Amino acid sequence: MAPRAYWKGSLKLSLVSCPVVLYPASTSVEKTRFHMINKETGNRLKQQMIDAETGEVVESDQKGRGYELKKGQYVEIEKEELEAVQIESNHTIEIDSFVPRDEIDKRYYNHPYYIAPDGKAAIDAFAVIRDAMKDEDRVALARIVLTNREHVMAIEPLGKGLLGTTLRYPYELRDEGDFFDDIKTPKITKDMVELAGHILQTKAAHFDPSQFKDEYEDALKALVRRKASGKPVKVVEPEEKPDNVINLMDALKASLKGKAATKRRAHAPASRRAPARTAKKAHRSAARHRKAS
Repeated sequence: MAPRAYWKGSLKLSLVSCPVVLYPASTSVEKTRFHMINKETGNRLKQQMIDAETGEVVESDQKGRGYELKKGQYVEIEKEELEAVQIESNHTIEIDSFVPRDEIDKRYYNHPYYIAPDGKAAIDAFAVIRDAMKDEDRVALARIVLTNREHVMAIEPLGKGLLGTTLRYPYELRDEGDFFDDIKTPKITKDMVELAGHILQTKAAHFDPSQFKDEYEDALKALVRRKASGKPVKVVEPEEKPDNVINLMDALKASLKGKAATKRRAHAPASRRAPARTAKKAHRSAARHRKAS
């Protein structure tokens, strides 16, 4: 069953429009969440808004929005005044243009949403817009208002529906030069680059999100289960990082050698791998026999 719609309105392409609904394409429901509690009573804590100057608790009917004109001086904006700022895209996804997909800088992508037709009467117009976009193989750029803010949204076909991803504005992105300009350009030999290229080839794969594993999330769940069952939790001391400087060429060669050995073992026939396991088993058996004697 589909979750409750996050937004309802119309998708408009020139004079063609149809009612649509938006659903968040991502969720954090499965994430392990913690609540703040009182360690003495075990009760959950409740947050309160405190006046920064008087220190008094502010009740809900006293809360408002304010824009800071200068340090400590605010102009109050009422909820009704915000709602009065009506722009055309308040209830309409207005498609402005179509651009090649590879021209969109990935840094601009923000939050994804599924766009579906709202009711049977909307299916025909929705399908026309969707299929036209498939034929042109371009991404639509549209405007939409979500949570009282206007966003630019990139829209593209996805199965029977559409995927809409809000985009960041240029002022929301930091200039990469602030972080990369100080990176020096060292002298790297061709051999090093070729060795690194061979290592990359050993890790070549296809994009498969089903292989993603959130090891931290798994560890959190294991921690909660262990604590809930009353079992002790052993705190592991972090390993100290080695201080020695490793030769880059030696590290590349060792990495490549290790990958090659792993690959050979993985593809070795069972008849060749079995004796090694048998020998190890025999060695362990002999060791246990000596210890018993």
